[in-house]
Formats: sequence, C-alpha cells, structure tokens
Amino acid sequence: MPDEITLRPVTADDLDVFEREFSGPEGVGPYQWFGFRSLVDLRRRFAETGLLGPEAGVLTVAEAGRTVGRVEWFAGTWGRPATSTCWSLAIGLVPAARGRGIGTQAQRLLAEYLFDHTRAERLQAWTDCANLAEQRSLENAGFVREGVLRSAQWRGGQWHDQVIFSMLRAERPGGEPRR
Repeated sequence: MPDEITLRPVTADDLDVFEREFSGPEGVGPYQWFGFRSLVDLRRRFAETGLLGPEAGVLTVAEAGRTVGRVEWFAGTWGRPATSTCWSLAIGLVPAARGRGIGTQAQRLLAEYLFDHTRAERLQAWTDCANLAEQRSLENAGFVREGVLRSAQWRGGQWHDQVIFSMLRAERPGGEPRR
C-alpha cells in the first residue's frame, strides 16, 4: 500500500521532474508515448496560469510529499459545448510509482476535487484496450466501463482502440453528492 497520496498545485520543481521522467518513451510507458514534444509550452503555461485554468488543469501527485506524477483534466464535449461539456481525465506516474495503487488513489482524489470545485456532472477517462492495469485502476477508483472507441488513438504508427470509462456526480467517491 502506498504512503499518503495527495494532489497539489504544480511547482517549478515539479516541472523538472515531469521533464526528466516524461520526456521519453521509457518514462511515459508504451500507452502514452506520442513522440517528442516541446517542453517550452508546459513552462509557458505554468508561468501564465500555474497550469490551473477554467478549461484545463494539472495537479501534482505526491506520495508522502514527494512528486510521483501528475493528473490532468481538460474539457470534452458530446454535443454543443454550452450544454454538453464534461471533464476528460489523464494521469502520468513516474515508473517507480506504478503498480502500487497510487494511480487509483490519485484518480479518486481528482474526481473528488472536480466534483467539489466544478459543476461537472460527468468525468471520463480512456485508455488503450491492452492497458489492463489502468483499466483496473479506473474501476477501483469508481469509474464505470462504458465501451470501446474503435481506432480512436494514433500512436506508434498505427491506430489503437480505447476503452472509455465515466463517473457521474451521483457516483462520486464517498457516496451521495455533497450539498
């Protein structure tokens, strides 16, 4: 079982960890490697907004105070944005933090945070059909498997099917919606 897992705003030191751990295929793993990307944009967005904005955000995942990853959310829609927007979630853990339940706890904490601090009715996340560990993590965090999105993600020179999961406000961790 992992030590205490917390989410907190990203710091400049966290950016160094993210760059070191997530800039190559070894760090992000086989299901999140989309090729090399400029790291300048992340630092620019951090300088402008602290990576917390009305349309997206990033929080650091910490285990006993030590940075072990990040969680992110961004707006997704299933119709007109004014009436059909929900949050899509993503997670990245450093390799040493994987397989110990940290991802489950971090995704549960992010769901609680978003339901507490936004008007979201629906949260969603997806992962590669072959990523059984993340599928278990999402289910253990309280997300419900909805189905398969066929050929939804281009990665590694080919299209990959994704499994989509959701959590509704009434299904939030801890039971009933807070009033």
